[in-house]
Amino acid sequence: MTALFVLFNMEVGIISLTLSFMKSKTNKKKKQLSPNITLPLFDDFLLNLQTNNYSKETLYNYERDLSVFESFLCDIKIVFNKIDKKTLLNYKAYLISQDRKTTAKQQSKKKLSSYSINRMLSVLRSYFKYLVDMDYNVPISPDSIKLIKTEKKHARVAEFKEIVKLIESPSIFEKNKKIGLRNRAIMETFFSTGMRISELIGLRMDRIDKQGKIFIQGKGKKERFVYLTERAQKHLDNYLKIRKNTRSPYVFIPYRGQNSSEKNKKLSASYIQRKIKQYRQFLNLNIPVSAHGIRHAFATYLAENGANPVAIQILLGHESLDTTTRYVHASDRYAHKIHGKYHPLKE
Repeated sequence: MTALFVLFNMEVGIISLTLSFMKSKTNKKKKQLSPNITLPLFDDFLLNLQTNNYSKETLYNYERDLSVFESFLCDIKIVFNKIDKKTLLNYKAYLISQDRKTTAKQQSKKKLSSYSINRMLSVLRSYFKYLVDMDYNVPISPDSIKLIKTEKKHARVAEFKEIVKLIESPSIFEKNKKIGLRNRAIMETFFSTGMRISELIGLRMDRIDKQGKIFIQGKGKKERFVYLTERAQKHLDNYLKIRKNTRSPYVFIPYRGQNSSEKNKKLSASYIQRKIKQYRQFLNLNIPVSAHGIRHAFATYLAENGANPVAIQILLGHESLDTTTRYVHASDRYAHKIHGKYHPLKE
């Protein structure tokens, strides 16, 4: 009887876990599944990720990317067990082309970058490795899924004086004082800490201490500390003095179009991106600075001022130093300065 009770509880727990996963992205557009499910153990693979403590965002991304492959197989009318290396070659060509369709079965409006394609191929390789671990007879080896060559882009980081103007722009362009104080605090916090936009909108009041030290649980649930400068701390304090919502635990909350005292309210990433674009247009900046661009600038200007790359890696929350070096884009002006200072035949 006891054994049956334990087994029942285990089954209930698995069902609850599955239901929790299915509801985890209710605030996002749900994918439209193909009428013929072609990928074996699809849901089991996602459940395995969840039980291994992957974030909800990662689960959503894996599900979306695998759904693209699933739709591709349905379109070319190939069942999973008949996949071969030529199928993978055709899939890569499909991802590169603009004939690719989204998970909502809509025509794609732009080509995927090599980094996005490699992310999707990496997800597919992880899925195949899971099938091997589950003793499923896969038609090809996971190692057969090779990544493509990535393009080398020239660094495009705004000049420091332009970044400063962008950070200060809410105080100039916002007519509503409360919104101006809040958005200025957002911009100052961005450049002071190098946070991701997802980390900033999810920042809670209890994660900031009086010395401006901020505790973050970032991408992949990795934990780290970031730090406010005295300047950023001053602007954050100015905003917090007029922030009246005591019910929401989040630092940055909306004011327009809804009750600002509503529980658990926080700003959306799209609102912040839209505002940064608006400020950039007001200032006539020719470099397309985004929230991610401010994070790049944070890393670049720390490096230009002599910061240790490992310290920058810790502040950005990168697992690999190679990732950090892709973020740290020294400007042409700085490269010219270093060349003139250190070249052995400079005189």
